[in-house]
Amino acid sequence: MTLEYLQKEMIKAMKSSNRVRKEVLSGIIGAIKKVAIDKRQKDNITEELVAEVLLREQKIIQEMIDTCPRERSDLLVEYEQKLSIIREYAPQLLTDEKQIEEKFLELLKETNIEPLRQNKGQIMKTVMPIFKGKADMKVVNKVISTNLK
Repeated sequence: MTLEYLQKEMIKAMKSSNRVRKEVLSGIIGAIKKVAIDKRQKDNITEELVAEVLLREQKIIQEMIDTCPRERSDLLVEYEQKLSIIREYAPQLLTDEKQIEEKFLELLKETNIEPLRQNKGQIMKTVMPIFKGKADMKVVNKVISTNLK
């Protein structure tokens, strides 16, 4: 997913007078640009950066849904609409423990790191860049913890 693609989608939403979609995409684009400026990547906005921001925005909206009082059904509907729009563009995270475990064990063989509890920091440093933005990190942490001796 690129910033340019999101901008084209926002223009489509504006032309079709879809206010909610336009607002959500506009907010995402603004957040991407802000993060790019903060990371000094204003001229080189990568797909990884876009994915990172999309996942963060998805998490924020999900937390808003979870903490919203049930009697405020109007807000819940609005948040769920926003979440569904964000999910269209956000990358799908790998959540299957077996697949994550297979990749993790394969990584251990490649790097020759022994799966011991005292090596967890070193293992996490190796695994984080590979799984970040591709897998649910809570599941990754759980898989790593269960596979350490």
